[in-house]
Amino acid sequence: MREALQSVSEPPAEPLREMPDAACSPLPEPLISGRGLTLDIGGRRLLDAVGIDIRPGRRTLVMGANGAGKSLLLRVLHGLIAPTSGSVRWRDRPLDKAARRAQAMVFQRPVMLRRSVFANLSFALGVRGLRGAERGRRIAEALEQARLGDLARRPARVLSGGEQQRLALARALACDPELLFLDEPTASLDPASTHAIERLVDDAHKRGVTIVMVTHDLGQARRIGDDVVFLHDGRVAETGPARELLEAPASEAARAWLEGRLYLGDTQKTD
Repeated sequence: MREALQSVSEPPAEPLREMPDAACSPLPEPLISGRGLTLDIGGRRLLDAVGIDIRPGRRTLVMGANGAGKSLLLRVLHGLIAPTSGSVRWRDRPLDKAARRAQAMVFQRPVMLRRSVFANLSFALGVRGLRGAERGRRIAEALEQARLGDLARRPARVLSGGEQQRLALARALACDPELLFLDEPTASLDPASTHAIERLVDDAHKRGVTIVMVTHDLGQARRIGDDVVFLHDGRVAETGPARELLEAPASEAARAWLEGRLYLGDTQKTD
Protein backbone atom coordinates (compact mmCIF):
# COMPACT_ATOMS: atom_id res chain seq x y z
CA MET A 1 0.00 0.00 0.00
CA ARG A 2 2.91 2.35 0.71
CA GLU A 3 4.18 1.77 -2.82
CA ALA A 4 0.78 2.76 -4.16
CA LEU A 5 0.75 5.95 -2.13
CA GLN A 6 4.31 6.98 -2.91
CA SER A 7 4.12 5.72 -5.09
CA VAL A 8 19.67 4.46 -26.29
CA SER A 9 20.87 1.43 -26.28
CA GLU A 10 19.89 -0.12 -29.60
CA PRO A 11 19.46 2.64 -32.25
CA PRO A 12 15.83 3.11 -33.32
CA ALA A 13 14.84 2.60 -36.90
CA GLU A 14 13.82 6.25 -37.24
CA PRO A 15 15.93 9.32 -36.45
CA LEU A 16 15.63 11.01 -33.08
CA ARG A 17 15.08 14.74 -32.98
CA GLU A 18 17.20 17.08 -30.92
CA MET A 19 15.53 18.70 -27.94
CA PRO A 20 14.80 22.44 -27.98
CA ASP A 21 17.75 24.83 -28.03
CA ALA A 22 20.26 22.00 -28.31
CA ALA A 23 22.26 24.01 -30.83
CA CYS A 24 22.23 27.15 -28.67
CA SER A 25 23.07 25.88 -25.19
CA PRO A 26 24.09 22.61 -23.53
CA LEU A 27 21.27 20.39 -22.33
CA PRO A 28 20.91 20.00 -18.57
CA GLU A 29 21.89 16.65 -17.13
CA PRO A 30 18.99 14.19 -16.99
CA LEU A 31 17.07 14.00 -13.74
CA ILE A 32 16.34 10.34 -14.46
CA SER A 33 17.46 8.15 -17.33
CA GLY A 34 17.11 4.61 -18.60
CA ARG A 35 19.72 2.74 -20.57
CA GLY A 36 19.07 -0.48 -22.47
CA LEU A 37 15.86 -1.16 -20.55
CA THR A 38 14.53 -4.59 -21.49
CA LEU A 39 11.58 -6.29 -19.83
CA ASP A 40 10.59 -9.89 -20.50
CA ILE A 41 7.41 -11.26 -18.94
CA GLY A 42 5.92 -14.68 -19.69
CA GLY A 43 8.28 -15.26 -22.57
CA ARG A 44 7.36 -11.98 -24.25
CA ARG A 45 9.63 -8.97 -24.67
CA LEU A 46 7.54 -5.98 -23.60
CA LEU A 47 10.33 -3.39 -23.48
CA ASP A 48 13.20 -3.76 -25.91
CA ALA A 49 16.46 -1.89 -25.24
CA VAL A 50 14.71 1.38 -24.34
CA GLY A 51 16.82 4.45 -23.75
CA ILE A 52 15.28 7.59 -22.29
CA ASP A 53 16.45 10.85 -20.69
CA ILE A 54 14.09 12.97 -18.61
CA ARG A 55 15.35 16.54 -18.24
CA PRO A 56 14.56 18.47 -15.05
CA GLY A 57 11.66 20.89 -15.20
CA ARG A 58 10.24 19.41 -18.41
CA ARG A 59 6.85 17.88 -19.10
CA THR A 60 7.59 14.68 -21.00
CA LEU A 61 4.67 12.83 -22.54
CA VAL A 62 4.96 9.11 -23.29
CA MET A 63 2.71 8.22 -26.21
CA GLY A 64 2.01 5.32 -28.52
CA ALA A 65 -0.57 2.68 -29.35
CA ASN A 66 -2.09 0.35 -26.76
CA GLY A 67 0.43 -2.31 -25.80
CA ALA A 68 3.45 -0.21 -26.79
CA GLY A 69 4.89 -0.46 -23.26
CA LYS A 70 4.11 3.03 -21.94
CA SER A 71 2.78 2.12 -18.50
CA LEU A 72 5.44 -0.54 -18.04
CA LEU A 73 8.14 2.00 -18.83
CA LEU A 74 6.86 4.33 -16.09
CA ARG A 75 6.82 1.48 -13.58
CA VAL A 76 10.36 0.48 -14.46
CA LEU A 77 11.60 4.08 -14.20
CA HIS A 78 9.87 4.47 -10.83
CA GLY A 79 11.36 1.22 -9.54
CA LEU A 80 8.07 -0.66 -9.17
CA ILE A 81 9.26 -3.29 -11.68
CA ALA A 82 12.86 -4.39 -12.09
CA PRO A 83 13.99 -4.56 -15.73
CA THR A 84 15.24 -7.84 -17.12
CA SER A 85 18.33 -5.95 -18.24
CA GLY A 86 19.47 -2.35 -18.43
CA SER A 87 19.62 0.29 -15.73
CA VAL A 88 17.76 3.29 -14.33
CA ARG A 89 19.82 6.16 -12.96
CA TRP A 90 18.77 9.15 -10.85
CA ARG A 91 21.03 12.18 -11.24
CA ASP A 92 23.56 9.79 -12.82
CA ARG A 93 23.50 7.48 -9.79
CA PRO A 94 21.78 4.12 -9.42
CA LEU A 95 18.11 4.39 -8.49
CA ASP A 96 17.82 3.73 -4.76
CA LYS A 97 15.35 4.20 -1.92
CA ALA A 98 16.34 7.82 -1.38
CA ALA A 99 15.84 8.58 -5.07
CA ARG A 100 12.40 6.98 -5.03
CA ARG A 101 11.38 9.17 -2.09
CA ALA A 102 11.99 12.14 -4.38
CA GLN A 103 9.38 10.75 -6.79
CA ALA A 104 5.66 10.06 -6.76
CA MET A 105 3.32 8.21 -9.10
CA VAL A 106 -0.39 8.54 -9.85
CA PHE A 107 -2.09 5.63 -11.57
CA GLN A 108 -4.92 5.53 -14.08
CA ARG A 109 -7.15 3.98 -11.41
CA PRO A 110 -6.47 5.84 -8.16
CA VAL A 111 -5.75 3.79 -5.04
CA MET A 112 -7.93 5.00 -2.17
CA LEU A 113 -7.66 3.91 1.45
CA ARG A 114 -10.88 3.06 3.29
CA ARG A 115 -10.62 6.39 5.06
CA SER A 116 -11.73 9.97 4.61
CA VAL A 117 -10.22 12.36 2.11
CA PHE A 118 -8.40 14.06 4.98
CA ALA A 119 -7.10 10.75 6.36
CA ASN A 120 -5.82 9.65 2.94
CA LEU A 121 -3.68 12.77 2.81
CA SER A 122 -2.61 12.44 6.43
CA PHE A 123 -1.54 8.82 6.04
CA ALA A 124 0.55 9.53 2.92
CA LEU A 125 2.36 12.36 4.69
CA GLY A 126 2.86 10.23 7.77
CA VAL A 127 4.57 7.59 5.64
CA ARG A 128 6.97 10.34 4.56
CA GLY A 129 7.69 11.14 8.20
CA LEU A 130 5.78 14.43 8.46
CA ARG A 131 4.14 15.20 11.78
CA GLY A 132 2.37 17.99 13.62
CA ALA A 133 1.95 21.46 12.19
CA GLU A 134 3.85 20.76 8.97
CA ARG A 135 1.62 17.82 8.14
CA GLY A 136 -1.47 19.89 8.90
CA ARG A 137 -0.22 22.73 6.71
CA ARG A 138 0.39 20.42 3.77
CA ILE A 139 -3.01 18.78 4.12
CA ALA A 140 -4.73 22.17 4.12
CA GLU A 141 -2.78 23.27 1.03
CA ALA A 142 -3.54 20.01 -0.79
CA LEU A 143 -7.25 20.27 -0.08
CA GLU A 144 -7.32 23.86 -1.30
CA GLN A 145 -5.31 23.19 -4.46
CA ALA A 146 -7.47 20.20 -5.40
CA ARG A 147 -10.66 22.02 -4.41
CA LEU A 148 -11.63 19.21 -2.05
CA GLY A 149 -12.01 21.22 1.15
CA ASP A 150 -15.76 20.66 1.34
CA LEU A 151 -15.20 16.90 0.96
CA ALA A 152 -12.42 16.52 3.53
CA ARG A 153 -14.46 14.30 5.88
CA ARG A 154 -16.14 12.26 3.16
CA PRO A 155 -15.00 8.64 2.62
CA ALA A 156 -12.56 8.72 -0.27
CA ARG A 157 -14.05 5.65 -1.93
CA VAL A 158 -17.46 7.29 -2.44
CA LEU A 159 -16.02 10.21 -4.39
CA SER A 160 -16.62 10.47 -8.11
CA GLY A 161 -13.90 9.29 -10.48
CA GLY A 162 -12.72 12.82 -11.12
CA GLU A 163 -12.69 13.68 -7.40
CA GLN A 164 -10.71 10.53 -6.59
CA GLN A 165 -8.14 11.36 -9.23
CA ARG A 166 -7.80 14.91 -7.90
CA LEU A 167 -7.26 13.45 -4.43
CA ALA A 168 -4.66 10.98 -5.75
CA LEU A 169 -2.79 13.80 -7.47
CA ALA A 170 -3.07 16.13 -4.46
CA ARG A 171 -1.82 13.33 -2.20
CA ALA A 172 1.21 12.75 -4.42
CA LEU A 173 2.03 16.46 -4.69
CA ALA A 174 1.63 17.00 -0.94
CA CYS A 175 4.74 14.81 -0.54
CA ASP A 176 6.71 17.47 -2.47
CA PRO A 177 8.22 15.25 -5.19
CA GLU A 178 10.89 16.40 -7.62
CA LEU A 179 9.51 14.02 -10.25
CA LEU A 180 5.88 13.05 -10.78
CA PHE A 181 4.87 10.06 -12.90
CA LEU A 182 1.29 10.11 -14.23
CA ASP A 183 -0.17 7.07 -15.96
CA GLU A 184 -3.13 8.29 -18.04
CA PRO A 185 -4.58 10.30 -15.14
CA THR A 186 -7.48 11.68 -17.18
CA ALA A 187 -8.55 8.51 -18.99
CA SER A 188 -12.35 8.15 -18.86
CA LEU A 189 -12.81 11.53 -17.16
CA ASP A 190 -15.20 14.17 -18.43
CA PRO A 191 -13.86 17.50 -19.81
CA ALA A 192 -14.37 19.38 -16.53
CA SER A 193 -12.50 16.76 -14.52
CA THR A 194 -9.77 16.61 -17.16
CA HIS A 195 -9.36 20.37 -16.94
CA ALA A 196 -9.07 20.17 -13.14
CA ILE A 197 -6.33 17.54 -13.38
CA GLU A 198 -4.45 19.52 -16.03
CA ARG A 199 -4.64 22.60 -13.83
CA LEU A 200 -3.03 20.71 -10.94
CA VAL A 201 -0.33 19.36 -13.25
CA ASP A 202 0.33 22.83 -14.63
CA ASP A 203 0.56 24.30 -11.12
CA ALA A 204 3.02 21.58 -10.12
CA HIS A 205 5.14 22.24 -13.19
CA LYS A 206 5.24 25.96 -12.39
CA ARG A 207 6.58 25.04 -8.94
CA GLY A 208 9.43 23.12 -10.58
CA VAL A 209 8.12 19.56 -10.51
CA THR A 210 9.32 17.46 -13.45
CA ILE A 211 6.43 15.62 -15.12
CA VAL A 212 6.42 12.30 -16.99
CA MET A 213 2.94 11.45 -18.21
CA VAL A 214 1.34 8.77 -20.35
CA THR A 215 -1.52 10.04 -22.49
CA HIS A 216 -3.46 9.13 -25.63
CA ASP A 217 -5.10 12.56 -25.81
CA LEU A 218 -3.60 14.65 -28.62
CA GLY A 219 -5.29 17.82 -27.42
CA GLN A 220 -3.87 17.28 -23.97
CA ALA A 221 -0.42 16.60 -25.41
CA ARG A 222 -0.52 19.89 -27.30
CA ARG A 223 -1.76 21.79 -24.25
CA ILE A 224 0.71 20.61 -21.65
CA GLY A 225 3.58 18.75 -23.32
CA ASP A 226 7.14 19.98 -23.75
CA ASP A 227 8.66 16.76 -25.08
CA VAL A 228 7.27 13.50 -26.44
CA VAL A 229 8.69 10.00 -26.27
CA PHE A 230 6.83 7.84 -28.80
CA LEU A 231 6.92 4.10 -28.20
CA HIS A 232 6.12 1.37 -30.70
CA ASP A 233 6.20 -2.34 -29.89
CA GLY A 234 8.30 -1.78 -26.77
CA ARG A 235 10.90 0.43 -28.46
CA VAL A 236 11.48 4.16 -28.75
CA ALA A 237 10.42 5.05 -32.29
CA GLU A 238 10.97 8.79 -31.95
CA THR A 239 11.56 11.55 -29.41
CA GLY A 240 11.45 15.31 -29.74
CA PRO A 241 9.72 18.57 -28.88
CA ALA A 242 5.99 17.97 -28.56
CA ARG A 243 4.94 20.66 -31.03
CA GLU A 244 7.27 19.41 -33.77
CA LEU A 245 6.70 15.71 -33.27
CA LEU A 246 2.92 15.98 -33.17
CA GLU A 247 2.78 18.24 -36.23
CA ALA A 248 5.42 16.54 -38.39
CA PRO A 249 6.54 13.18 -37.01
CA ALA A 250 9.67 11.71 -38.54
CA SER A 251 8.88 8.06 -37.80
CA GLU A 252 6.35 6.03 -39.75
CA ALA A 253 5.05 4.56 -36.49
CA ALA A 254 4.15 7.99 -35.10
CA ARG A 255 2.71 9.16 -38.43
CA ALA A 256 0.46 6.12 -38.66
CA TRP A 257 -0.77 6.52 -35.09
CA LEU A 258 -1.55 10.21 -35.55
CA GLU A 259 -3.45 9.40 -38.76
CA GLY A 260 -5.45 6.62 -37.10
CA ARG A 261 -3.74 3.82 -39.00
CA LEU A 262 -2.60 0.54 -37.50
CA TYR A 263 1.16 0.28 -38.01
CA LEU A 264 2.62 -3.22 -38.27
CA GLY A 265 6.12 -2.46 -39.42
CA ASP A 266 6.33 -3.08 -43.13
CA THR A 267 2.68 -4.15 -43.23
CA GLN A 268 0.01 -1.51 -42.57
CA LYS A 269 -3.73 -1.41 -42.83
CA THR A 270 -6.35 1.22 -42.19
CA ASP A 271 -8.56 0.92 -39.09
